[in-house]
Amino acid sequence: MCVLDLRCIGISRLASRKPASPPVFLQCLHEHKTKKVTLLHPISEFEKAHSKAESMSNSILVTGGAGFIGSNFVLQWIENVATPLVNLDLLTYAGNPANLATLEDDSRYRLVRGDICDAEFVAAVLRDNRPRAIVHFAAESHVDRSIADPSDFIRTNVLGTFTLLEQAKLYWSGMDEAARRAFRFLHVSTDEVYGSLGWDEAAFSESTAYAPNSPYAASKAASDHLVRAYFHTYGFPVLTTNCSNNYGPFQFPEKLVPLIILNALERKPLPVYGDGSNVRDWLFVEDHCLAIRTVLERGRVGETYNIGGNSERKNLEVVTSICNLVDEFCPDDGSGPRKDLIKFVADRPGHDRRYAIDAAKISQELGWRPSVEFESGLRKTVAWYLEHRSWVQSVRSGAYMDWIRQNYEERVQP
Repeated sequence: MCVLDLRCIGISRLASRKPASPPVFLQCLHEHKTKKVTLLHPISEFEKAHSKAESMSNSILVTGGAGFIGSNFVLQWIENVATPLVNLDLLTYAGNPANLATLEDDSRYRLVRGDICDAEFVAAVLRDNRPRAIVHFAAESHVDRSIADPSDFIRTNVLGTFTLLEQAKLYWSGMDEAARRAFRFLHVSTDEVYGSLGWDEAAFSESTAYAPNSPYAASKAASDHLVRAYFHTYGFPVLTTNCSNNYGPFQFPEKLVPLIILNALERKPLPVYGDGSNVRDWLFVEDHCLAIRTVLERGRVGETYNIGGNSERKNLEVVTSICNLVDEFCPDDGSGPRKDLIKFVADRPGHDRRYAIDAAKISQELGWRPSVEFESGLRKTVAWYLEHRSWVQSVRSGAYMDWIRQNYEERVQP
């Protein structure tokens, strides 16, 4: 039995985020084949709580706000900012409206289900909500899935970003001069576009040349280039952020940190690629969300800002740290330390050896720095997953388990 005193580890606010069944009345169901939209939560209801002028002039549009980073951003925004937020999400396997169930009675929040690749639909969302800014999270993001089948990554990350940019540009072009000056399009990207670093190379800066090594990284690099082109060609007011590896609550359990937490808890094998020496810079998701808010508020139009956690760790170190924490929270039942469950598996094709972010620009220009040290953030994260077993079970579908077997169990080295 696992016993957690949340007060001792400082996660009372995180633990209060209790996912529930998705609030159906907040959704807007998009019929892709007919391009017909059936509103289950009509815009008029949203406007009853706010005057039409206020909701149109002050709202922001977030894409992919039901995913891991997106849902943390939405929760942080509603908690700290007074203005409304519209969340446009297709709700694919990693998008979970239950992450945001605590907002079901908050009139500042509205969830719209739809596809950013559908130009007509995106135009309608912009026209109906008239946001003052767009924060673009929506993306396929798992490297292993991109290796198995890159097509969804090209569709969402490249075509989807292009469609969103084009419709946002048309929307922005129709604004009055003051609104055009104030409008922002913030594109959230990754450090993987920069490629791989040697052990002694300097960390990635905003001037590092792009050298993506996976289909995922290449698709995000293409989207970054489109965003840059829309600024330089059309004067469209964009901002780009490139972040290091995120971790924290609501991360889908195919990623390293939650996968290891849950496998360690259940005493299943803990798969580690290669020899475990690959290095990543780890960024607590709430720090990342605050950085995005900072760039949105004060960033210079057309600029890119790297966001990192100043926490380089080898993968094997991360896995071992998680094992130690799970052992601490769930004392030994006689089966031995969980680090004994580590199994080295065949390495991922083209696996980048090291990522590291130089975040000096955002620190010097905008005053943002990461506030959560890796050890503290990892402790909070492990505790959150142990306290939210029902959320874990709700996202572990049969398709997810099939993927885990395909990607990890079949790679186990004898």
